[in-house]
Amino acid sequence: MVDWVSSSIHPTTHLINSINHLLKNMKLLMVCLGNICRSPLAEGVMQHLSNEQHLGWTVDSVGTGGWHVGEAPDRRSIRVAREHGIDISRQVCRKFSQSDFNNFDHIFVMDNYNLQDVLAMAPDGQSAEKVKLLLVDKEVPDPYYDNNQFEPVFELIEEGCKDVIRNLTGLHKN
Repeated sequence: MVDWVSSSIHPTTHLINSINHLLKNMKLLMVCLGNICRSPLAEGVMQHLSNEQHLGWTVDSVGTGGWHVGEAPDRRSIRVAREHGIDISRQVCRKFSQSDFNNFDHIFVMDNYNLQDVLAMAPDGQSAEKVKLLLVDKEVPDPYYDNNQFEPVFELIEEGCKDVIRNLTGLHKN
């Protein structure tokens, strides 16, 4: 136990330092179906925004299905990210696993199917509480079958990531 009277650190300062440490070491996971379109974009956008705001967050992405494990993201996702100054070309697709509940503080899914799939793997209620839709009350549509949807999906993801940052940090930057 810390003796606050003889300690040179005030309890409020200690609390603020603890919160800052937690924020700086936060780990976020983005989830979609195949980990080639939406979740790689979300990983790239969130990491980019985190870096811009010096948050020091670690961001990763996965799919609920394993069809594309080991592959790079879809070329259209790479292209739209690049058009916004974000490079996701080095990402490698992987499949969600139960260990991700232990490795990440927050898990953001793109749609209700992803939500159901991930929640079905949650080992307990505490793990399930980590899982949320990125857009809170709506889904990020899958652009895979429509080339014209990659830009609108990028914009939805970017707004969702900005909202996550505002909600987790209290920062109100755009």
